[in-house]
Amino acid sequence: MSAGLYAGNRPSSFWRALLESTPSAEAWEEAAAAAAGLLPEGTRAAADIEGLLAATLGEGQFGPGHWRLSPARRLYYLVKPLLPRGAVLRARRAAHGGAQRSFPLGWPVEDRYRRFLWAAMDGLLARLGLDQAPFIHFWPRGWRYALVLTHDVEMADGQSFVARVADLEERLGFRSSFNFVTERYPLDHGLIRDLRSRGFEIGVHGLRHDGRELRSQRAFAAVARRLNEHLRALDAVGFRSPLTHRHPEWMQALEVEYDASFFDTDPYEPLPGGTMSIWPFTLGRFIELPYTLAQDSTLVDVMGERSPRLWLEKASYIERWNGMALLNTHPDYLRHSRHWDVYTSFLGELQARATFWNPLPREAARWWRSRAEATTPASLDGGREGLIRRGGQGEVEVVPPAEPTVAASGSGPEGGATLASSRSGR
Repeated sequence: MSAGLYAGNRPSSFWRALLESTPSAEAWEEAAAAAAGLLPEGTRAAADIEGLLAATLGEGQFGPGHWRLSPARRLYYLVKPLLPRGAVLRARRAAHGGAQRSFPLGWPVEDRYRRFLWAAMDGLLARLGLDQAPFIHFWPRGWRYALVLTHDVEMADGQSFVARVADLEERLGFRSSFNFVTERYPLDHGLIRDLRSRGFEIGVHGLRHDGRELRSQRAFAAVARRLNEHLRALDAVGFRSPLTHRHPEWMQALEVEYDASFFDTDPYEPLPGGTMSIWPFTLGRFIELPYTLAQDSTLVDVMGERSPRLWLEKASYIERWNGMALLNTHPDYLRHSRHWDVYTSFLGELQARATFWNPLPREAARWWRSRAEATTPASLDGGREGLIRRGGQGEVEVVPPAEPTVAASGSGPEGGATLASSRSGR
């Protein structure tokens, strides 16, 4: 895996500090090297910051075979379509305890990459003899965090339930994306046009959702050509791989603005692991939007939760550190009352809060890319200046801009352009 895929995520790019004299690359490298001890042991052999980022964001800490499914898992995904849903759920529940016990990252919260970034900034300020520095705030208009809602539509039954999900979200003031499997069931183009006209986004969720698309680089190259055709036909700019099977190098063949196939931490996926990041990041030619809240199937079917408690607790953690709460749910599962009740309760709880920005995924990706390129807050539509202040525990404190007012529909920023919408959840 090329470390260069992650070169755009150096701590300097993450923080976007506004200093009269630009710190040298060597000063940032020294600060990052001093903070690297906070990361998992498997990341520390990196010779430089690009290698360290590849070990964390690139999941290199899990070894060179990380992207390959085991023979047993390959066999499982070949026969899974033939298995009753009840049998699949029983198998996942049986594996639940062992998966989490043997998992090397924290779950549902993995805080070490966040601590590394904060310590690197603290170390830089110490080297410069500064107690504080202004910076370009993480999110437009001073929002504390981003809330991104996505849905993967796996089967025709799920597609038939999409309108009900969209109605719920629209009634509560939210917007989301719906990712369709392009060759597994006939696409309802009338539905897709209606969703887009109502302010929702359309994305692609693979060709057939059969677990075979990333079985080899040669196979995926052929798949990518067809996926790019579907992306163009649907005027879509985002992708999520079926079953979150993923390979950062191979996926560079996709003609997308963003991908959402990775996650910060998850022991329950076919390829468990995580990028450890609760923020978007640059992955080669596109922006990666990792999901940071447990998928609905994990929360309800595997964990047995009957409330959105874990989602809300993780969202509070993400708010504390100005991250991105990205949730992936499935209309296929939301058809069932237990999933529906948890999701509607989650949205209802969030509706009362006014501290988050609810962009479409493409809006979040465009903002993050534009923020990385901006030289001042004024060069961003919605850009605001925050403050980084040294604390007493080897970390900095982020002082956000003044609390934003609730943005009206149609007034939001999109990385220097005008968005279709900017919503706080109310």
